[in-house]
Amino acid sequence: MAAPVSPLAVALPALAALPGVRFGATAAGIRYQGRTDLVMAEFAAGTTVAGVFTRNLCPGAPVDWCRAALSSGRARALVVNAGNANVFTGKAGAAVCKTTAAAAAKLLGVPTKQVFIASTGVIGEQLPVERITTALPKLHESLTENGWEAAARGIMTTDTFPKASTRTAQIGDGFVTITGIAKGSGMIAPDMATMLCFIATDAKIPAHALQRLLTRGVAGSFNATTVDSDTSTSDTVLLFATGQAKHPKVGEDGGRILNDFARKLDEVLLDLALQVVRDGEGAQKLVRIDVSGAVTAKSARRVAMAIANSPLVKTAIAGEDANWGRIVMAVGKAGEPADRDLLSIAIGGTWMAREGTVVAGYDEAPVVAHMKGHEIHIEVDLGLKSGKATAYTCDLTHGYIDINGSYRS
Repeated sequence: MAAPVSPLAVALPALAALPGVRFGATAAGIRYQGRTDLVMAEFAAGTTVAGVFTRNLCPGAPVDWCRAALSSGRARALVVNAGNANVFTGKAGAAVCKTTAAAAAKLLGVPTKQVFIASTGVIGEQLPVERITTALPKLHESLTENGWEAAARGIMTTDTFPKASTRTAQIGDGFVTITGIAKGSGMIAPDMATMLCFIATDAKIPAHALQRLLTRGVAGSFNATTVDSDTSTSDTVLLFATGQAKHPKVGEDGGRILNDFARKLDEVLLDLALQVVRDGEGAQKLVRIDVSGAVTAKSARRVAMAIANSPLVKTAIAGEDANWGRIVMAVGKAGEPADRDLLSIAIGGTWMAREGTVVAGYDEAPVVAHMKGHEIHIEVDLGLKSGKATAYTCDLTHGYIDINGSYRS
């Protein structure tokens, strides 16, 4: 039985065709029955690509494959399966990637190294590659420019809703589209999450410039989120630029001409990252944590993530308990410069503590009301210097245990 849709879910936006991209999804029976679990995309000749991957030191075979393929900066196809992560599968896992890429490359008549592979699901089980190669021919025949929604649904595992985002950006006097899909629900923590994200644009951007934009954008989006502090073995974000739109030429390093494109790409990345947090396993509340007054931005980020990853903070939020003492604890355990007597904390815009003590005449009523909502805002001012950062998380409920206690069964 499918899990109920997250109360934090957002509606899937209208996803128009994007020139140079065709998507499709099919049921290959890799793990799930009665639902799509294999996705394929074909990209126009000349498509450039950028990627950011997990920093987990035990990555899946698809991550290794994509890292190697990325060196050419070119892409013609993408194959993604859900239900089996192809992680901790030894030489057989690498062989699955090679076989899958070869089968897709043959269908499209493109180089094998321009086929990108991604997998998500259970770790440590051999992936039945024959189910993929058997399904690919008909899947290839079904590819369509309007296949975005099917692809978004086909890459889901414990997700309760499909995730997509789209924006229009300007490059010079030309306009381009940026559209992305993502999956993710648990095992979510930098860098990045047990998530897959695939973004395409019809802009014509060199791979080097594309990579710079993606790396920067991921830092403030997917790498600023956490659901449960566990860094996945499969994290993959790929950005494809098909070059089908008309706009002024973009240089190898990008430059100012990509300013609006960069802003809109950042919006898409953050939108998708927050949708992943909204679908955190068992989540009932989305939490934003703003830390200011740190000695550096890097220090502020570590403090923010310490708060975001604290089980005590997250369970207090689940219980709608305005327990600012747990926030103090999380700040202190972060291992970053902090002075108890300078620390200030607010929830929902109400400052509960200033300079190390409870605010005189503090009225908890507005904070209690805020805690009953679906979106929680925590602010922490360390009072030291000007470093600041933002992190996003969700509450921790018994639903997380229910989902993960029976994940393989």
